[in-house]
Amino acid sequence: MSAFPQRLIDGYRAFTTQRLPIEQSRYRALSERGQSPETMVVGCCDSRVSPEVIFDARPGELFVVRNIANLVPVYQPDASAHGISAALEFGVEVLKVKHIVILGHAQCSGISAIINKAAPLSSGDFIGRWMAMVIKPGEVIEQREGETRKEFATRIEKTAVFRSIENLMTFPFVQRSVESGHLRLHGAYFGIAEGSLYALDRESKEFRRVEGNSLV
Repeated sequence: MSAFPQRLIDGYRAFTTQRLPIEQSRYRALSERGQSPETMVVGCCDSRVSPEVIFDARPGELFVVRNIANLVPVYQPDASAHGISAALEFGVEVLKVKHIVILGHAQCSGISAIINKAAPLSSGDFIGRWMAMVIKPGEVIEQREGETRKEFATRIEKTAVFRSIENLMTFPFVQRSVESGHLRLHGAYFGIAEGSLYALDRESKEFRRVEGNSLV
């Protein structure tokens, strides 16, 4: 049997000696009363983009689901297994979250796969089929005239956030909660190199940088 990763053992040791003593009472309370986070975050699997770290969240504050390129599929109630849809159902219908944040980010490998038309990594082409939901039927994603490759990637990374927000509204329980005022949908974009955060202004449809307590 392979040895458990030493880095994880070291990390757990640090957790038990540094953070756990501070958070012990909170963990006990959460174990007794259960979780009641107000915010659900749909983020990317990318190891550089941890919602709990970016938002400095304490245990029990965020309900997080992560996948390649932070995508939400359209509502599809069929016999297949739908992990993201199940998480949404639990977050909205059971936990009654008040906010859902789609957290996109720079240098997303999933986005790179579609804009660079990467070859399938396996016969199942799981990444390619998953990333196809970024593109609407009949839509073609191409680099615009005068647009750098970096600008092109950033535009599609942000497009993925818009697409996921649109897809959220295809879920009846999400639409119902939004229209009743019990749930709000948000978009955000994280710049890895700078540690910058941009929040989507739904009226202007632009991402504005978060600085201090406001958007600029």
